[in-house]
Amino acid sequence: MKKTALITGASSGIGKEFAKIHAKTGGNLVIVARSKDKLLALKESLEKEYNIHVSVIEKDLTEKNVAQEIYNFVKYSKIEIDYLINNAGFGGIGKFHERELEKDINMIQLNIVALKALTHVFLPDFVKRNSGKILNVSSTASLMAGPMQAVYFATKAYVTSFSNAIAEELADTNITVTTLMPGATETDFGKTSGMDKTSLFKNTADANAVANDGYSAMLNGDLDVISGVSFSQKVMMKAIPFTPKKILLKQVKKMQDPSNS
Repeated sequence: MKKTALITGASSGIGKEFAKIHAKTGGNLVIVARSKDKLLALKESLEKEYNIHVSVIEKDLTEKNVAQEIYNFVKYSKIEIDYLINNAGFGGIGKFHERELEKDINMIQLNIVALKALTHVFLPDFVKRNSGKILNVSSTASLMAGPMQAVYFATKAYVTSFSNAIAEELADTNITVTTLMPGATETDFGKTSGMDKTSLFKNTADANAVANDGYSAMLNGDLDVISGVSFSQKVMMKAIPFTPKKILLKQVKKMQDPSNS
């Protein structure tokens, strides 16, 4: 039977690649983003190529009560969601005290609150039928604190911790929760966050490759998957537990300072 995936942030980047990958399996889609034109173009393309059905939801996930509105639309449309892919998110570079407060609040709203709320409204249906898969897009940033992106790193730490916790809560069910932790990836994120001017984003991973890693891990029911990191980044990540915190913070700050690129 066809599986239906709901994907947030589906108009570009990793989210758009998730939509393409799922469509290729013959599955139907509910795609969510702010850009209606991009969503409609993606809908037309995928329906034509794969003979599937794509529902479009134009929503700004930083607004309150949007998760319930999305859920209500899905229920009204009599769509059963099999895969929930919480992909939408954004970052922003700069010293915390110099950044605009509203931008960081919106970041928390999107990266944390919307993801949590969508999981909360759809998960009871998964539990009731004892089936379903959740894929939450976090980041390798979740594994450490992030000077020059203090709020972004903190939001992704929440995503990883939250996802791992509910995965264990659901361990005696047929429902799985997978966390995708990408490194620097070739998406609009670099430009919108300002990270494209840093050394960390000089060699970015392919968005399709990262999405494939995440989608496959979700199907397998894996707990975590790290994707799109270089050899040196892998070495650094393995060394995190053994590196004095002050040294680690200095290293992260240096990588994220545009003046060092």
